[in-house]
Amino acid sequence: MKQVAVISGKGGTGKTTLAASFAVLGRNQVVIADADVDAPDLHLLLSPQVLQSEEFFGSKIAIMDENKCTECAECERHCRFEAIKDLRIDPLHCEGCGVCAYVCPEEAITLQDERTGDVYTSETKFGPMVHANLYPGSEASGKLVTQVRNLAQRLCLEHDGGLIVIIDGPPGIGCPVIASLAGVDLALIVTEPTLSGLVDMKRVLDLAEHFNIEPLVCINKFDINLKNTQTIREFCRESKIEFVGMIPFDEEVDRALKLGRSVVDIFDGPAAGAIRKVWKIVLRHLGNGKSIESSCQKEAY
Repeated sequence: MKQVAVISGKGGTGKTTLAASFAVLGRNQVVIADADVDAPDLHLLLSPQVLQSEEFFGSKIAIMDENKCTECAECERHCRFEAIKDLRIDPLHCEGCGVCAYVCPEEAITLQDERTGDVYTSETKFGPMVHANLYPGSEASGKLVTQVRNLAQRLCLEHDGGLIVIIDGPPGIGCPVIASLAGVDLALIVTEPTLSGLVDMKRVLDLAEHFNIEPLVCINKFDINLKNTQTIREFCRESKIEFVGMIPFDEEVDRALKLGRSVVDIFDGPAAGAIRKVWKIVLRHLGNGKSIESSCQKEAY
């Protein structure tokens, strides 16, 4: 089993477009994991059929037993989140920290698990997929990402572990990204030729280096600013980071997205061709050999 995380350091660089394209090119040789649980959108391109769903309990909430409460107000005095007013617990402000339950002399307050999302195991025409949905305003997105990845790895092992897990990572460098990166074999960083793209690329490169994960870099829509593209390439060369491709701006990508499809699934223009080249390099770095690459190509073409 090999795992590759497609990350970006920021939103809007096109990592989901690449992850969906890799799923198409690796047809029946991949397990797909959408780790962007706060705003999942990979399902829009892969049209998964849900086979199984399970509830996700990512946090706790305080519950008061009014029959035991003696109105001593110790809980209200100690709650730093001001979630208890007039001896009533406001679930919107409660952080589930447990202080109120700890200080209550009558043990009138307990912590209960709170459902904060759902996890789905699905099937696509390209391979199995695991995705999730974190409820708006809920926390523990990193924990949910870990659950998505664990399920994806389990599916991979059920196929004798010979598949590739493609992880569509969330943007940024926070907890969900850390959960997406931990233990992967390769991180493909998708950036764009903008100053913010360069800065955020450097930040996520530092994160990959911290976890001792091999990074690869590609630029999406490279031709919208050739000067910044050259700056990014020079940075990669000086930092000894392998630069694996430049994907041009291509209206075929937009047309494919409007159809709810991956660009490599229905078009063969400049962007699709560049993505195919990046996929071949990713396969080579994963060390899966020509047999898998050949199999993927037969299915994709």
